[in-house]
Amino acid sequence: MLYAILCYASEDVVCSWSKEQDDKVMTDLLDVQEKYANAGRLGPVARLLPTTAATTLRRVKGEAVVIDGPFAETKEQFLGFYTLDCADLDEAVEFARELSEVNPSGGSYEIRPVSVFHANKVPA
Repeated sequence: MLYAILCYASEDVVCSWSKEQDDKVMTDLLDVQEKYANAGRLGPVARLLPTTAATTLRRVKGEAVVIDGPFAETKEQFLGFYTLDCADLDEAVEFARELSEVNPSGGSYEIRPVSVFHANKVPA
């Protein structure tokens, strides 16, 4: 089963890292990813740009309104995601645990099963 591991942390903390600190964190995260990638089980991984680069489309009174930013009422922001093919939830939790052990920002990892579908096919 595919799982999405969604990464949340304080953007202020992550954006305050020096280039050297950020490079070290990314290297440590890549080390965790490597064994899953080598096994052919790691799907797309993305690190999102800061929320200051975000745009939100929201329906207001039936009209689509485009606004700057995510406008989320939260102390943590969605920073990126992993897609991982796992035998079960326990395996996905272990991957997230490994990521959290090398990530000094704290934050959280939300783990959700993924249902893959295509425009002309209904998910199983």
